[in-house]
Amino acid sequence: MKAIAIARQGAQPTLHRDLPIPEAAEGEVLVRVRASSVNGFDLAVANGYLQAMMEHRFPVVLGKDFAGSVENIGPGVDGIAPGDDVYGVVMRPYLGDGGLGEHVAAPAAFVAKVPAGVELATAGALGLAGTAAIDAVDAIAPNRTEVVLVAGATGGVGAIAVQLLKAKGVRVIATAATSQERAFVTELGADNAVDYRGDLAAAVKALQPGGVDAALHFAGDGPTIATVVRSGGRLASTLGLTADLVGRGDLTVFPIMANPVTATLDRLAAAVADGSVRVPIQRTYALADAPQAFADFAAGTLGKLAIVVE
Repeated sequence: MKAIAIARQGAQPTLHRDLPIPEAAEGEVLVRVRASSVNGFDLAVANGYLQAMMEHRFPVVLGKDFAGSVENIGPGVDGIAPGDDVYGVVMRPYLGDGGLGEHVAAPAAFVAKVPAGVELATAGALGLAGTAAIDAVDAIAPNRTEVVLVAGATGGVGAIAVQLLKAKGVRVIATAATSQERAFVTELGADNAVDYRGDLAAAVKALQPGGVDAALHFAGDGPTIATVVRSGGRLASTLGLTADLVGRGDLTVFPIMANPVTATLDRLAAAVADGSVRVPIQRTYALADAPQAFADFAAGTLGKLAIVVE
């Protein structure tokens, strides 16, 4: 099969044309992939940052996200059958199998059916970013009387989080620097935009003098973001921020590690199907052009960069 993979330690991601098609083991599904996307995790793998943290089984096929049709199921898989359109996230204790290829074998516990009305290209860009967003929003559990700061609102995770918050009736302050970024977050539903390049704390407190009720930390300096949260407030971070690093005993800090279980993926897909969440895809690339997508992602993007697998 064709896939974007790293052949050995230190090698750059390239298109491989003759990798073996994986098999679905117990509890797994084999999916003919039609769509995927780029996430920060993929760049970390491609740049070798995880070599000391996770086992690498070369060639390592990149890509956490995938969407496509089920070709086969392993023993012990219920509720999914060959021919079903599904999407999910590759979750394994090692790196080797990935969604940036023509086929992927993935644990069914992190796979969900794609509902009618949701395109595979959309589902392929939803799994990891959407899960991180929904897990972070669930952690701070805001109500409609509250104000939440979303730091990193222009990225894939932040863009979905803004929409999830607005669906709850929450007032959202989003970070955005340029006029294009401000237009982007406003279109998603943000009530206010603040420039993260200057004095972020002053900009937020000018809008909310008593501080925001909660903050979502997807980008930027975590301790600075914590200063704009009122006493007794909450902060959820996907970037490893902890209560010790914040240094404030009057805040509840939630470190978030996305957990894309089927139930969460079902919730996300339902939100896309009913129109309360859309996946903002800035650009779509062919599989062979995935290395360019990595470079473009690293340079900065609004929303998601999608990959189509023919």
